[in-house]
Amino acid sequence: MTVAPLLRDRIQEAAELVGRRSALRPEAAIILGTGLGGLAEEIAVDAEIPYGDIPGFPLSTVESHSGRLLLGRLGKRPVVAMQGRFHCYEGYDLQQVTFPVRVMHALGAGTLIVSNACGGMHPLWAPGDLVLLSDHINLLGDNPLVGANDDRLGPRFPDMSAPYDPELRALARRVALELGIVLREGVYVAVPGPNLETRAEYRMLRGVGADVVGMSTVPEVIVAVHEGMRVVGISIVTDQCLPDALEPADITRIIATAGRAEPHLTRLISTLVERLP
Repeated sequence: MTVAPLLRDRIQEAAELVGRRSALRPEAAIILGTGLGGLAEEIAVDAEIPYGDIPGFPLSTVESHSGRLLLGRLGKRPVVAMQGRFHCYEGYDLQQVTFPVRVMHALGAGTLIVSNACGGMHPLWAPGDLVLLSDHINLLGDNPLVGANDDRLGPRFPDMSAPYDPELRALARRVALELGIVLREGVYVAVPGPNLETRAEYRMLRGVGADVVGMSTVPEVIVAVHEGMRVVGISIVTDQCLPDALEPADITRIIATAGRAEPHLTRLISTLVERLP
């Protein structure tokens, strides 16, 4: 009978492979979501590694997710960036979805900057707006920490009273103000997907306190907190999800909206990374 390698051993194996491709030790990790790969062009890349080359990494199957791990410098800051992420609707479990976060932490990253495209349920926000995440709601029906806990990775019961670091959120607000970028702030709710929600579901999600909705981010943030990383999250509203004025969703239009707003996100994240404490 073959015994599967422990999670910590698999993390170490993947980190060693990445370490053989680049000696750079990142201080910050960045996850680039749907339509947001343009930030990668601002990174002075030291190494570009296809996900398929890294043991334990799933493969991206979603349009606009390139599927590469980048190591380099954003300004003067050494970073590691995921050019494309994974989702449970692709058929991966949440341990697989979040495995790259653990690897990036093992490489040295103490801060996680996570971005995504989302649906906006706040009636005063518009497509193209950036939203700083203040909190989240997990409606995925699963949690990446389910199963045996390795205390060397993090505590059995990690505290989630402030998953999005208050100091980094304050820094993001100051940077946005200086750059003249409108930055909303609100609660993100994660749902399984891949279908978008019904009118009744949008009413329910808004009723439980969410401002924006998406199919990612929350598992990665949970694991980052478990690992002791500081987290900041920024969403781009790509479509309005107002139940009484709902229009059919168009993934092409959603990606195009994310692409138009991406330069603002690039400026915001680039400056934020430069000023990280």
